[in-house]
Amino acid sequence: MGECYINGIANISAQPTTNADEFLEEIISHNTSIFKAHDPNYKEFIKPAAMRRMSKSVKMGVTAASIALNNSGVEMPDAIITGTGMGCKQDSEKFLEKILYDDEQFLTPTLFIQSTHNTVGGQVALGLGCKAYNLTYVQGAASFESSLIDAQLMLLEEPEKNILVGGIDEVAKNSTLLHKLDGQIKEDDIDVINLLDSKTGGTVHSEGATFMMLGSKKTDTSCAKIVDIETISKASSEEAEKHIETFLGRQGISIKDVDAVILGNNGDVDYDHYYRNLQTSLFSETEQLCYKHLIGDYPVASSFGFWLGCKIFEKNTVPAILKVNSTTAKKYDTVLLYNQYLGKNHSIALLQRC
Repeated sequence: MGECYINGIANISAQPTTNADEFLEEIISHNTSIFKAHDPNYKEFIKPAAMRRMSKSVKMGVTAASIALNNSGVEMPDAIITGTGMGCKQDSEKFLEKILYDDEQFLTPTLFIQSTHNTVGGQVALGLGCKAYNLTYVQGAASFESSLIDAQLMLLEEPEKNILVGGIDEVAKNSTLLHKLDGQIKEDDIDVINLLDSKTGGTVHSEGATFMMLGSKKTDTSCAKIVDIETISKASSEEAEKHIETFLGRQGISIKDVDAVILGNNGDVDYDHYYRNLQTSLFSETEQLCYKHLIGDYPVASSFGFWLGCKIFEKNTVPAILKVNSTTAKKYDTVLLYNQYLGKNHSIALLQRC
């Protein structure tokens, strides 16, 4: 894969992460199994008249994209690629409710148009006046990584381009509760900070958005280099370990060359063994970091790990709230990310300081 640098990044999550000068100094405690993102002042980035018609995912996406663009110094991207697991659920629900309550009469198309998965990418493009390549990936928990792989391939063919890549998912009133019915979300409310110690099935659900500007050349704003990304549809915990070893070997390095690993543990007793197996074997001597006890889980939650990696490189330190073992790296030059959901949609990524 060719050179790929993150030249600007922004994140909106259940923690206050939009201030570029701060790195998880302030932690918001959540005591419920479903919670929303911490909202920045959207009025600073979106005109009030336009914001009235936007769902939460669109507001988060447009704002995060705007911040990432500002951080990169790029005014107009050459492509916009987004990933989402569930799309604009809030507008989908409103449209379906209109069908029921109005007996399928006098329906306006607005909510239907705004309920599609590619709404965020479209709204970002409309706001910028960008008529370039615009695509949305809906690949479950690997949606964000699929978008990044597409961007990498584009940069390989056209290295002069600047590509805006994002991941967005939102909480909705009714459809989110369906995940509770099928056991994906914990039945009882819990103190989310203690999520990783949970002994029950399911996880906690939230929402968020991450956008980054990618380019093939290192700039003054570059915060990390994406060395490689891989996704695996389905694997056992033993197979996942072999995939990671092969992935690292392809880069000509071993786990000893990795300074820290960022894992997607989400407190689901039925599937966290994927991470525990690695924590006690392959990663046993590596600094281990987790984040879903801060931001919850959602299809593109793994995008938060990329923001974490960039902040670790920038600050050259790790907040104690992220650490889950006693090992501390001497430096932070190479970070490995691994995530899976329900034993599927495994993703592996390698970041390096640039």
